[in-house]
Parts: sequence; C-alpha cells; structure tokens
Amino acid sequence: MTSPTFRDQDETRARRRYMIMNVARLGGVALLMFGIAITQGVVDLPFALGVMIGVIGFADFFVLPLVLARVWKSQNSAAEDTPKP
Repeated sequence: MTSPTFRDQDETRARRRYMIMNVARLGGVALLMFGIAITQGVVDLPFALGVMIGVIGFADFFVLPLVLARVWKSQNSAAEDTPKP
C-alpha cells in the first residue's frame, strides 16, 4: 500500500474544514430560529433572551466561519514557515 500523499492530506483537511464551517453556519441558523421563536411567543421564555439568542445566532452565522478561516490560514502559514526534515 502506498502512503497518502501531501496532496491527499491537504484535500482531506480542506474537506474537514469545509464541513466544520458549514456546521457552524447551521448552528447559527438554529440559534437564530430559536431566538425568533422566543420573540414570537412560540417558546415561553423572556423576550430579551430571544433577542440575545437571535443576535448571537446571526453573528455566529456570519462571523464564526470568517474567524475559523483566519485561524486556519494562520496555522497553515505557520506550518509553512517551519523547516521540514
């Protein structure tokens, strides 16, 4: 058997990161919908809590994937700077 090449490892890492970013977005949508349900009275919780959860979900949907991409990009550039044996 042949060992996986660097290209295969990079593709696997990219696929995993893409899935993580999409799960983060789906989590943001779920929080946003839950917050909307609270503010509309579907779920019996305080209105202010619904607004806070909705705002967090909104931010999670738009901001978290960008933060993850920035962290992963900095990890990639740091890994490229280290000498390979």
